[in-house]
Amino acid sequence: MKQDYLVRGIAADGMLRVNGAITTNTCNEAAKRHGTWPIATAALGRLLTGAIMMGAMLLKDDQRMMLQVRGDGPLREIVAVTDGHGHVKGYVGEPHVHFPLNDEGKLDVARAIGQGRLTVTRQIGDGEPYLGNVPLLTGEIGDDLAYYFARSEQVPSVVSLGVLVETDNSVRAAGGYILQVMPGASEEIISFVESKAQNLAGVSRSIDAGHTPEEILTENFGELGLEFLETTPVSFVCDCTRDRFERALLSLGREELESLLADQGQAETVCQFCGAKYLFSRQDVERLVEIAKQR
Repeated sequence: MKQDYLVRGIAADGMLRVNGAITTNTCNEAAKRHGTWPIATAALGRLLTGAIMMGAMLLKDDQRMMLQVRGDGPLREIVAVTDGHGHVKGYVGEPHVHFPLNDEGKLDVARAIGQGRLTVTRQIGDGEPYLGNVPLLTGEIGDDLAYYFARSEQVPSVVSLGVLVETDNSVRAAGGYILQVMPGASEEIISFVESKAQNLAGVSRSIDAGHTPEEILTENFGELGLEFLETTPVSFVCDCTRDRFERALLSLGREELESLLADQGQAETVCQFCGAKYLFSRQDVERLVEIAKQR
C-alpha cells in the first residue's frame, strides 16, 4: 500500500501557494480505530486531511493545531489535531450515523453535521493559544475551511477534500488540496483559479484512479508554472500514554478514586482520539489513592 504524503509548492511566480495530500491510509486507520460508518468516515477523513495541510502551512517546530466542527446534526462534533509534521489524530462524536445519499448521489455529510461552527485553535509556544471561529458555510468541511481562511486569515482559498468509502466501511481513496492566492496576485490569476476550481473532478475519484497529488495539481494548474518544493509523509499518530491517563485519574482526587474502587474495583480509560485502552488494576488505583492523600 502506498505511503500517504503531502506536497507543498508555489505557482504563478509565488502568487499562488499550493498544497496537496493523499491520505487514504490515514483516513482508513481513523475509521478502523473508531468503527465509523460511511458518513462519519467521510466527515472525519475530510477534517483530518484539511488539518494535515493546514498544519503544514501554518505551524512551525513543536506548535499544534486543533480543528473542531460542532453542529446540531447527529454527528455532533468532529475534531482533528495535527503537529504540522504530517501527524494527525481525531475523532467524531457519533460514529454511527446513516442517511440516504444526497441529491448528487454522495454521502450526506452536510446533513449529518447540520448548522454550527468551525473553531481553529493554534497553540504557539507557552503563550495564549490563537483561536479563530466562524459559522459553518455548508457543512461540507472543504467550503467551511475556505470560509475560515477568508474570514480569519484574510487569504482567498480554494479547498477540495474527498473521501471515497467502500461498502465495507473501509476507505478506498482520500486526499485533497488547498490553493491560496497571495496578496498582489493579478485578476487574471484569480479568475483562472476560480474558473478551474468550479470545474474540477472530485479529488478522491482522481486519487482512486491512480493519480498523485502532483499530477492532479499539474493537470489543472500546471500552466501557471507549478513548482513543488517539498513532500512530507503523513500518518495517523496518537501521542496518548499510560502516564498521561494516570495523571488524569490522579486529578480526580482521593474521594473520587476511593469511590471508583468501591464501585468498580479498577479503572479502565479509553483515549478519545485513538481508542487505546489503559487498564488500572485495584493495586494501581490504591497506589493513586495513597498519592492523593499526600497532596
